[in-house]
Amino acid sequence: MTILRVGVGSGNPVKRRAVELAVGSAGDDDLPGGPTGVAVESVPVDSRVSEQPTGHAETVAGAENRARAALEPDRDLGVGIEGGVAGFDGADERFLIMWAAVTDGDRVGRAAGPSLALPANVAARIDDGAELGPVMDDLLGTDGVATRGGSVGALTNGRVDRAEALAAAVSGALGPFVAELY
Repeated sequence: MTILRVGVGSGNPVKRRAVELAVGSAGDDDLPGGPTGVAVESVPVDSRVSEQPTGHAETVAGAENRARAALEPDRDLGVGIEGGVAGFDGADERFLIMWAAVTDGDRVGRAAGPSLALPANVAARIDDGAELGPVMDDLLGTDGVATRGGSVGALTNGRVDRAEALAAAVSGALGPFVAELY
């Protein structure tokens, strides 16, 4: 029996669930090594970027740092997921962005998840130095939005599930490991 061991560079249960959704079930023929099982383990690590990453470069760096730190010698793949805030050419708004990175120690796959425009009042608080999660908790009167539906869930009234949105990014980052086109 071959088990694919995957480390997720976070203690957040939503990020772990996203990776579980992306890697699928045991015995998937396209997973590296053709495993008969998959073990996903949360590994709380430091992203080595700011608490509120701004811009795509810093957000990608956070995801890559998490993936490398989660790999460790006894794991086959390390996965990092990082959320941030960034702008896009041609759009005036600031956006919630999400990036994922997957590494086996030699290669790195990267992909982005959905991006959502932030309300102007939220973007202004981020621009003043606040972090998105606490801002959303304040506005919603909650605590720990990042470990539940996340900002993406709140900004879409639950139409976008955070774990599924992050799973889309992880699935894209798995591309170099599962598709022959790479």
